[in-house]
Amino acid sequence: MQTAYQFPPAILLVHFLMACLAMATTNITMDQSSLLTFKAHMNLEPSHILSNNWSVSTSVCKWIGVTCDILNHRVTALDISSMNLTGNIPPQLGNLPFLDSLNLSRNDFQGSLPRDFIQLQRLRIVDFGFNSLSGQIPSWFGFLPKLQVLYLRNNSFTGLIPPFLSNISTLQDLDLSFNPLQGKIPEEIGDLHDLRTLKLQYNRLSGVIPSAIFNISTLEILALTGNNLSGEIPSSLSECSQLQLLDLSYNKFSGSIPGEISNLKTLEILRLRSNYLTGAIPQELGNLRNVARLAIGGNFLTGSIPASIFNISSLKYLDISSCNLSGTLPTNMCTDGTHLEVVYLHLNQLYGQLPTRIHQCSKLQILSLTNNSFSGQIPREIGNLTLLTALYASTNKLTGVIPQEIGNLYNLEYLDLGHNYLGGSMPTGFFNLSKLILVTLSHNQLSGNLPVSFGYGLPNLEELYMTVNSFSGRIPDSISNSSKLSIINFSFNNFTGQISNSFGELRFLEILYLNGNNLTSASPELSFISSLTNCRFLRTLSVNGNPLSGILPASVGNMSSSLRFLYAVNCDLRGTIPYEIGNLSNLIDLSLFQNHLTGLIPSTVRNMRSLQALVIFGNKLSGSIPVSICELENLYGLLLQQNQMSGSIPGCIGNLTTLYYLYLDSNRFISGIPVNLWQLKNLLELNLSSNLLSGFIPPEIGNLKVANLVDLSVNQFSGIIPSTVGGLQKLVNLSLANNKLQGSIPDSIGNMLNLEDLDISHNNLSGMIPTSLEALQYLTYLNVSFNRLSGEIPSGGPFKNFMNQSFMFNEGLCGDPRYNVPPCRTISNKRSKRKTMLQGVFIMLGTLALILFLALTYAFVRYRRKYNVLTETDLLSTIIPLRVSYYEIFEATDGYSESNLLGTGSFGSVYRGTLKMGKDVAIKVFNLQLQNAFKSFEVECEVFRNLRHRNLCKVVSSCSNLDFKALVLDYMSNGSLEKWLYSHNYYLDMKQRISIMIDVAAALEYLHHDYSTPIIHCDLKPSNVLLDDDMVAHLSDFGIAKLLCQGECVAHTVTLSTMGYIAPEYGSRGLVSTSCDVYSYGIMLMEVFTRMKPSDETFSGDLSLRSWVYGNVPNAVFQIIDSNLLSSDEDHFHEKLDCLCSIMELALNCSMESSKERINMKNVVATLKKIQNQLLAYYA
Repeated sequence: MQTAYQFPPAILLVHFLMACLAMATTNITMDQSSLLTFKAHMNLEPSHILSNNWSVSTSVCKWIGVTCDILNHRVTALDISSMNLTGNIPPQLGNLPFLDSLNLSRNDFQGSLPRDFIQLQRLRIVDFGFNSLSGQIPSWFGFLPKLQVLYLRNNSFTGLIPPFLSNISTLQDLDLSFNPLQGKIPEEIGDLHDLRTLKLQYNRLSGVIPSAIFNISTLEILALTGNNLSGEIPSSLSECSQLQLLDLSYNKFSGSIPGEISNLKTLEILRLRSNYLTGAIPQELGNLRNVARLAIGGNFLTGSIPASIFNISSLKYLDISSCNLSGTLPTNMCTDGTHLEVVYLHLNQLYGQLPTRIHQCSKLQILSLTNNSFSGQIPREIGNLTLLTALYASTNKLTGVIPQEIGNLYNLEYLDLGHNYLGGSMPTGFFNLSKLILVTLSHNQLSGNLPVSFGYGLPNLEELYMTVNSFSGRIPDSISNSSKLSIINFSFNNFTGQISNSFGELRFLEILYLNGNNLTSASPELSFISSLTNCRFLRTLSVNGNPLSGILPASVGNMSSSLRFLYAVNCDLRGTIPYEIGNLSNLIDLSLFQNHLTGLIPSTVRNMRSLQALVIFGNKLSGSIPVSICELENLYGLLLQQNQMSGSIPGCIGNLTTLYYLYLDSNRFISGIPVNLWQLKNLLELNLSSNLLSGFIPPEIGNLKVANLVDLSVNQFSGIIPSTVGGLQKLVNLSLANNKLQGSIPDSIGNMLNLEDLDISHNNLSGMIPTSLEALQYLTYLNVSFNRLSGEIPSGGPFKNFMNQSFMFNEGLCGDPRYNVPPCRTISNKRSKRKTMLQGVFIMLGTLALILFLALTYAFVRYRRKYNVLTETDLLSTIIPLRVSYYEIFEATDGYSESNLLGTGSFGSVYRGTLKMGKDVAIKVFNLQLQNAFKSFEVECEVFRNLRHRNLCKVVSSCSNLDFKALVLDYMSNGSLEKWLYSHNYYLDMKQRISIMIDVAAALEYLHHDYSTPIIHCDLKPSNVLLDDDMVAHLSDFGIAKLLCQGECVAHTVTLSTMGYIAPEYGSRGLVSTSCDVYSYGIMLMEVFTRMKPSDETFSGDLSLRSWVYGNVPNAVFQIIDSNLLSSDEDHFHEKLDCLCSIMELALNCSMESSKERINMKNVVATLKKIQNQLLAYYA
């Protein structure tokens, strides 16, 4: 009998389903709440897709990016990648217990990952790549038991790779690339036995590859590119039998390439580029039958290319460039069945002819053979490579003609055949290669005309280099149809005809070189100039050496505001310089010399405020020098010689403090030299010869301390030669000939130790030729003829090389018969004996004086060494300045060989060299094409001229002329502080780092407080701190330094130093003071002890190196310092950590936002030395 309590099964089922639905509704509401909280933490994307879609009015399972389980209606996957989202990830996202896959990649989420994610125990896939997440990699990843995929690439995670990742036994794909992770790869990674992909590229990892990694038999991809890993490539990697991709490029691996790599039968990609690998390429690489990409270039390999490599039928990409390989190309390089698409063989020492079977590489797209020694002709068969897009074969020894068949390469975009010995005319088919973007044919022996249809078949051409050939005929008007052209160089050919106005139709034209041809103008007004006003991006125009025979039109002032260089030298230009030329406000160099220009220099030149060189000599210009020239505050060269100018030299020229070269010779200037001119303390060459100048030569001539040429000859100067001229110790050429000078030759000329040419002939000088001139060891030309000199001609030093022409028409001179002068009178025996006795006495006294001088000098040097101001070498160079010529610099650097290149900077390059005397030096060669390079040279000369300090780089000498400027400095064998901080082969311990930073601080203290005029370095950074043999630091590179005037505490500048080190007031308002250096020093102090650059990718938005340090001092200093500095298990750990904390606090005090709140360098030095003493006590 049934009771009332028995319900039908259908009713029970309904009740059960209703209960489940209620529970599901509750659970999905929890998921919804978590996601809405996440949304609240986002700065939503511009399209507001999520803001409109993620709302309570819609089921969470229908939200964009959300996937739910069908049975229990819980969120199982969240994918909101690539939606331009920003903000932080809240802990509530950890309240999605059914979440299986989480993809937030390619957004801009910031901050650290919340620990609450440890609750997501079902997670299999996590992708946080391409965000701005920071902090250390969280430990909770090790507690996600089902995790298979973990992508954290392209973020700002710091610290070490955590060993606890090995706890994730299910992990298959791990990608931590592009983070500033440091330290070694943990051995524990080898415990991930299911791992298929391990990508750790572009971190800061060091040490060797742990051998345990090669125990992972499932590993398919191992990518460790762009780290500081070192040691040999282990042969045990062959145990990874499933490996398909091995990328160890851009590390510091050494030793040979292990032949065991050939055992990786499944390998498809092998990249070992840019390491320190040596030895020959192993033949066994030919056994890698499945390899499609092989890149081993940029190493120090030797021998030839093994033929076995070209037996790999699957090979598509081959890079063996920059390896110093020799020999010929293997004959089997191109055979039937070859799949080669890209071949890079440039920068080797390969030779021989190019293979005629090259056509069998039928799939070849890029072939680079540049900088080898290939010879013979370009094979005609190359025309069968119809897929070829780039052919680079410059700087070889190729001969013959360019084959007609090259016209068949209809996919060709880049062609570089420059610097060979190719001749003949261009093949007609070449001009129909419509995809060409760049063509370089420079420095060959090519000839013939360009076809009339030139531009029609080359619509995509952007850069065209044909300089130094023998092309002739007209430049076709159709060139305008190559409408994308930005650079054209037709220099030094035999082109004739008119310069086409069609150049003006090239709207993207930036550089146009037509110099060294026989081109003319279509009209006397140089109509092509007017047409070029349409080229709004034009930066350089050079038409030198063409017989234009016209006038500069007023339209020249309408040319591009981008124009920097205008060259029209030896062009038979006539007429006047138009006033409108002043509109070229950004012009740097105006060179119009050796023409027939007449009239005045227009006063509008004052508007050309960027002008550095005004070179208009060899014309027929008249009138006076306009005062407006004095407003060109960047001018370094004013060359107005060989004109017909007159009037007085304006005194305001003395205000052009950047002036290095002043040539006003061969004009008709009158009156005296303005007093202000002698204030040009940076003047290197002064030529006022062949004018009508008069008056005295003032003692202020001695202010030209760095000048190497002074020529005041053929004028009407009178009076005496001032003795101060002897202070011009850099002077190489001095000519005061053909004036009315009187008095004697000053003894002080004997102090001009660099003097080569001295001409004081045709004056009224009297007295004796000073014997002090015998000390001028470089003097090769001397002319004192046509004066009233008397006495004995000296016979020592350079005088033994002079002939009678040097002394003619001085009736009172006597001496050696070879001078065609009478012998000097003999003295009686009695007087001779007396003279001998006196000479003996004087010799004895002189010897005693010399001994006393040497003893005092020794004591002085010891004293100065004690106080770190002037070394013995400094003292010697002060007494005897070292003179270095351009040719000695050229020889010392092996012709500026790249092997001697130490580095490049903002204004030039630095080379290592050895002078003739055997002295190793660093030679800083300035790139004069760069804006402000001259000013940088000027500043460094000014700074180094009088500074002497143990911790400043010492300038040994300089070499300067109109086209070349270099500083010769002491060579610092240990390189830069930057090298020691960031190269894995170098290491600085804590004691060395604080010692180096004390050295830098001492240098700044001297510059700011101990020199008569405060000097601001303006560009403090580790690369500008050099270390000598004893690891003593020397501050270098004063190229943008500022010298404050007496009593001045702040200056303005528009020259910015390196980003990241700039003080706030410097970067925003251009205000510089000694406090700016203090700020930069504080940033560098942080960098040295954290080993984190201020420009590191970690720092973006509001997070900077300073704010990062500030947020971790004092409680978490150990988390931010360089991990190599201190270990928690070493002695006196806490005391040493306190010292580091004090250093970080000092750095923060140096880098305060307000310049008034920063301490000065005297206090910095005192504080650091105190910390150093404490630290040394703990190490002791």
